Amino acid sequence: MSANVQTDIGFSFTGFMQRGGRTGPHRDGWGITFYEDNGYQTFKDPSPCYDSPMARLVQKNPIKSRAVIAHIRQANRGHVALENTHPFTREQWGDFWTFAHNGQLSDYQILLQKGKHQPVGDTDSEAAFCWLLNELDRKYPQKPADMKAMFRYLGDLCLQLQAFGIANLLLSNGTYLFSFCANTLHWITRRSPFGQARLIDEDITVDFQQEATPNDVVTIIATLPLTSNEHWHKMAAKHYVLFHDGVNIADKSI
Repeated sequence: MSANVQTDIGFSFTGFMQRGGRTGPHRDGWGITFYEDNGYQTFKDPSPCYDSPMARLVQKNPIKSRAVIAHIRQANRGHVALENTHPFTREQWGDFWTFAHNGQLSDYQILLQKGKHQPVGDTDSEAAFCWLLNELDRKYPQKPADMKAMFRYLGDLCLQLQAFGIANLLLSNGTYLFSFCANTLHWITRRSPFGQARLIDEDITVDFQQEATPNDVVTIIATLPLTSNEHWHKMAAKHYVLFHDGVNIADKSI
């Protein structure tokens, strides 16, 4: 999620958590990271999301944020363990960057090279995250003055990852939210005039007209649409979209 105001993610999270083992096969762990100012808080659990007590805690407590990354895992590289549970967070240029990956990479050990960022677990995803940050660190020893140019370069790096398999990616520092589509990603921006939204995975409908103010802008990105009565944008393969305060500020095929 990317938004211009502190936003409760509870509605989308309710649908999301059902896909973690009940309406979907991703039962090998889940995690969610919320940004607040220059800090963040993360909840992770290597058990299925749909019946996780920690997931229910997150669902019932309206934690508000302007940038959120959440992930449900179906393990294919790396064993089921807390250290292998997304999202992953590292410091870069004085910011905390959070990353999540949907897909599968092969022969990814070549990505493990010298650099300040090294994986803790044994997943292809964390190896890819560390490789991306190390490559960015080599090109930008200091924080880039032109962040849009940095994200264009990041898009080129994501394209290189495609040589190893499928890499649908989300990356955020709490200000920007970068999404790269390998084969499947969807997004929707909700803004005035707001309407009703009905979850696919739960029999729940919310009227955002009652929940939001006229100036609110909230974008949700998901592998597949979370609601059945709204128009979601399907991203093209080898394409990235960059969001800031809920607004699409860069949209590019690579």
